[in-house]
Amino acid sequence: MSAIRLLVLGAVRQHGRAHGYQVRNDLEFWGAHEWSNAKPGSIYHALKQMEKQGLLRAHEIAPSTAGGPPRTEYEVTGRGTEEYFALLREALATHDQKTDVLSAGIGFIVDLPRAEVVELLRRRVQGLDAWRATVTEYYTPEGGPGQLGHIGEIMHMWVHSADAGKEWTLGLIERIEAGAYSFAGEGGEPFLGVLAEGQENPYATGGDDGEGDAES
Repeated sequence: MSAIRLLVLGAVRQHGRAHGYQVRNDLEFWGAHEWSNAKPGSIYHALKQMEKQGLLRAHEIAPSTAGGPPRTEYEVTGRGTEEYFALLREALATHDQKTDVLSAGIGFIVDLPRAEVVELLRRRVQGLDAWRATVTEYYTPEGGPGQLGHIGEIMHMWVHSADAGKEWTLGLIERIEAGAYSFAGEGGEPFLGVLAEGQENPYATGGDDGEGDAES
Protein backbone atom coordinates (compact mmCIF):
# COMPACT_ATOMS: atom_id res chain seq x y z
CA MET A 1 0.00 0.00 0.00
CA SER A 2 1.32 3.42 -0.98
CA ALA A 3 0.83 6.36 1.34
CA ILE A 4 0.35 8.81 -1.55
CA ARG A 5 -3.15 7.60 -2.44
CA LEU A 6 -4.38 7.92 1.14
CA LEU A 7 -2.71 11.30 1.57
CA VAL A 8 -4.08 12.79 -1.64
CA LEU A 9 -7.61 11.46 -1.19
CA GLY A 10 -7.66 12.69 2.40
CA ALA A 11 -6.31 16.12 1.51
CA VAL A 12 -8.83 16.64 -1.29
CA ARG A 13 -11.66 15.40 0.92
CA GLN A 14 -10.81 17.90 3.66
CA HIS A 15 -11.26 20.79 1.23
CA GLY A 16 -14.31 19.42 -0.56
CA ARG A 17 -12.71 20.59 -3.79
CA ALA A 18 -9.03 21.35 -4.20
CA HIS A 19 -6.54 21.99 -6.98
CA GLY A 20 -3.16 20.32 -7.17
CA TYR A 21 -1.21 23.12 -5.57
CA GLN A 22 -3.55 23.22 -2.56
CA VAL A 23 -3.03 19.48 -2.03
CA ARG A 24 0.73 19.88 -2.38
CA ASN A 25 0.74 22.84 0.00
CA ASP A 26 -1.24 20.99 2.67
CA LEU A 27 0.94 17.90 2.49
CA GLU A 28 4.09 20.00 2.75
CA PHE A 29 2.54 21.84 5.71
CA TRP A 30 2.16 18.45 7.41
CA GLY A 31 5.76 17.55 6.53
CA ALA A 32 4.59 14.62 4.41
CA HIS A 33 7.27 15.37 1.80
CA GLU A 34 9.84 14.49 4.49
CA TRP A 35 8.36 11.19 5.71
CA SER A 36 6.60 9.88 2.59
CA ASN A 37 6.80 9.90 -1.20
CA ALA A 38 4.45 12.89 -1.37
CA LYS A 39 6.70 14.93 -3.65
CA PRO A 40 5.15 17.38 -6.17
CA GLY A 41 5.46 15.04 -9.14
CA SER A 42 3.93 12.14 -7.19
CA ILE A 43 1.03 14.29 -6.02
CA TYR A 44 0.09 15.55 -9.49
CA HIS A 45 0.50 12.07 -10.95
CA ALA A 46 -1.73 10.59 -8.24
CA LEU A 47 -4.43 13.19 -8.88
CA LYS A 48 -4.55 12.39 -12.60
CA GLN A 49 -4.39 8.63 -12.08
CA MET A 50 -7.18 8.61 -9.51
CA GLU A 51 -9.32 10.76 -11.79
CA LYS A 52 -8.87 8.12 -14.52
CA GLN A 53 -9.82 5.43 -12.00
CA GLY A 54 -13.02 7.24 -11.05
CA LEU A 55 -11.88 8.06 -7.52
CA LEU A 56 -11.69 11.80 -8.18
CA ARG A 57 -13.83 14.10 -10.31
CA ALA A 58 -12.09 16.96 -12.14
CA HIS A 59 -13.53 20.45 -12.62
CA GLU A 60 -11.73 22.94 -14.83
CA ILE A 61 -11.96 26.47 -13.50
CA ALA A 62 -11.04 29.81 -15.02
CA PRO A 63 -7.43 30.96 -14.86
CA SER A 64 -6.49 33.50 -12.24
CA THR A 65 -6.64 37.21 -13.04
CA ALA A 66 -2.83 37.18 -13.01
CA GLY A 67 -2.89 34.95 -16.08
CA GLY A 68 -1.62 31.45 -16.60
CA PRO A 69 -3.35 28.22 -17.60
CA PRO A 70 -6.71 27.17 -16.18
CA ARG A 71 -6.52 25.16 -13.00
CA THR A 72 -8.23 21.87 -12.37
CA GLU A 73 -10.04 21.32 -9.10
CA TYR A 74 -10.71 17.82 -7.84
CA GLU A 75 -13.35 16.36 -5.57
CA VAL A 76 -13.64 12.85 -4.18
CA THR A 77 -16.30 10.66 -5.82
CA GLY A 78 -18.40 8.02 -4.10
CA ARG A 79 -15.92 5.35 -5.20
CA GLY A 80 -13.10 7.56 -4.00
CA THR A 81 -14.73 7.88 -0.58
CA GLU A 82 -15.00 4.09 -0.31
CA GLU A 83 -11.35 3.73 -1.33
CA TYR A 84 -10.28 6.41 1.13
CA PHE A 85 -11.91 4.75 4.13
CA ALA A 86 -10.69 1.30 3.09
CA LEU A 87 -7.11 2.59 2.90
CA LEU A 88 -7.49 4.45 6.19
CA ARG A 89 -8.78 1.39 8.05
CA GLU A 90 -6.03 -0.78 6.57
CA ALA A 91 -3.37 1.75 7.56
CA LEU A 92 -4.48 1.72 11.20
CA ALA A 93 -5.19 -1.99 11.66
CA THR A 94 -2.30 -3.67 9.85
CA HIS A 95 0.66 -4.30 12.14
CA ASP A 96 3.39 -4.28 9.50
CA GLN A 97 2.55 -1.08 7.65
CA LYS A 98 5.43 1.09 6.54
CA THR A 99 5.93 4.16 8.69
CA ASP A 100 4.67 6.55 6.00
CA VAL A 101 1.40 4.63 5.60
CA LEU A 102 0.80 4.49 9.36
CA SER A 103 1.66 8.20 9.62
CA ALA A 104 -0.87 9.01 6.89
CA GLY A 105 -3.50 6.95 8.73
CA ILE A 106 -2.86 8.77 11.99
CA GLY A 107 -3.15 12.07 10.12
CA PHE A 108 -6.75 11.26 9.16
CA ILE A 109 -7.69 9.22 12.22
CA VAL A 110 -10.46 11.61 13.31
CA ASP A 111 -12.43 10.89 10.12
CA LEU A 112 -13.55 7.64 11.77
CA PRO A 113 -15.71 7.13 14.87
CA ARG A 114 -13.80 6.89 18.13
CA ALA A 115 -14.93 3.33 18.94
CA GLU A 116 -13.94 2.08 15.49
CA VAL A 117 -10.49 3.64 15.76
CA VAL A 118 -9.92 1.86 19.07
CA GLU A 119 -11.02 -1.44 17.52
CA LEU A 120 -8.69 -0.98 14.54
CA LEU A 121 -5.75 -0.14 16.77
CA ARG A 122 -6.44 -3.16 18.96
CA ARG A 123 -6.26 -5.28 15.83
CA ARG A 124 -2.85 -3.74 15.20
CA VAL A 125 -1.76 -4.75 18.70
CA GLN A 126 -2.98 -8.30 18.10
CA GLY A 127 -0.96 -8.41 14.89
CA LEU A 128 2.15 -7.20 16.68
CA ASP A 129 1.70 -9.83 19.40
CA ALA A 130 1.32 -12.58 16.80
CA TRP A 131 4.39 -11.38 14.90
CA ARG A 132 6.46 -11.27 18.08
CA ALA A 133 5.33 -14.75 19.01
CA THR A 134 6.47 -16.04 15.63
CA VAL A 135 9.92 -14.49 16.06
CA THR A 136 10.35 -15.85 19.58
CA GLU A 137 9.67 -19.39 18.40
CA TYR A 138 13.23 -19.29 17.11
CA TYR A 139 14.79 -16.62 19.31
CA THR A 140 14.72 -16.12 23.08
CA PRO A 141 15.12 -12.40 23.80
CA GLU A 142 16.29 -13.08 27.37
CA GLY A 143 19.31 -14.93 25.98
CA GLY A 144 20.50 -11.88 24.09
CA PRO A 145 21.23 -11.55 20.37
CA GLY A 146 24.69 -13.13 20.62
CA GLN A 147 23.20 -16.62 20.98
CA LEU A 148 22.71 -16.64 17.20
CA GLY A 149 25.84 -14.74 16.31
CA HIS A 150 25.43 -11.39 14.63
CA ILE A 151 22.32 -12.74 12.85
CA GLY A 152 20.65 -12.65 16.25
CA GLU A 153 20.69 -8.85 16.01
CA ILE A 154 18.04 -9.15 13.30
CA MET A 155 15.66 -11.03 15.59
CA HIS A 156 16.56 -8.65 18.42
CA MET A 157 15.56 -5.70 16.19
CA TRP A 158 12.26 -7.36 15.26
CA VAL A 159 11.33 -8.06 18.87
CA HIS A 160 12.30 -4.53 19.90
CA SER A 161 10.24 -3.10 17.02
CA ALA A 162 7.20 -5.18 18.00
CA ASP A 163 7.48 -4.14 21.65
CA ALA A 164 7.91 -0.47 20.79
CA GLY A 165 5.04 -0.55 18.30
CA LYS A 166 2.76 -2.17 20.85
CA GLU A 167 3.70 0.32 23.57
CA TRP A 168 3.04 3.28 21.29
CA THR A 169 -0.27 1.85 20.03
CA LEU A 170 -1.54 1.09 23.54
CA GLY A 171 -0.63 4.63 24.58
CA LEU A 172 -2.63 6.05 21.67
CA ILE A 173 -5.59 3.82 22.54
CA GLU A 174 -5.44 5.01 26.14
CA ARG A 175 -5.46 8.67 25.08
CA ILE A 176 -8.35 8.14 22.68
CA GLU A 177 -10.41 6.23 25.25
CA ALA A 178 -9.75 9.02 27.76
CA GLY A 179 -11.46 11.48 25.41
CA ALA A 180 -8.61 12.99 23.40
CA TYR A 181 -9.45 14.67 20.07
CA SER A 182 -12.77 15.06 18.29
CA PHE A 183 -13.82 12.11 16.13
CA ALA A 184 -16.45 11.61 13.44
CA GLY A 185 -20.01 11.82 14.66
CA GLU A 186 -19.18 13.62 17.90
CA GLY A 187 -20.26 17.07 16.80
CA GLY A 188 -17.07 18.80 17.87
CA GLU A 189 -14.66 20.81 15.79
CA PRO A 190 -11.99 18.43 14.48
CA PHE A 191 -8.46 19.68 13.99
CA LEU A 192 -8.05 19.81 10.21
CA GLY A 193 -4.57 21.22 9.86
CA VAL A 194 -5.21 22.86 6.49
CA LEU A 195 -3.96 26.24 5.41
CA ALA A 196 -6.44 29.07 4.93
CA GLU A 197 -6.57 30.68 1.49
CA GLY A 198 -3.55 32.94 1.16
CA GLN A 199 -1.95 31.74 4.41
CA GLU A 200 1.81 31.38 4.08
CA ASN A 201 3.19 27.87 4.39
CA PRO A 202 6.44 27.96 6.40
CA TYR A 203 7.35 24.46 5.21
CA ALA A 204 6.76 24.93 1.46
CA THR A 205 9.49 23.58 -0.81
CA GLY A 206 8.83 25.98 -3.64
CA GLY A 207 6.45 28.55 -5.08
CA ASP A 208 3.43 27.98 -7.29
CA ASP A 209 5.12 27.99 -10.66
CA GLY A 210 1.98 26.71 -12.37
CA GLU A 211 3.72 23.62 -13.72
CA GLY A 212 1.70 21.18 -11.65
CA ASP A 213 -1.57 23.02 -12.14
CA ALA A 214 -1.14 23.08 -15.89
CA GLU A 215 -0.85 19.32 -15.75
CA SER A 216 -3.26 18.50 -12.93
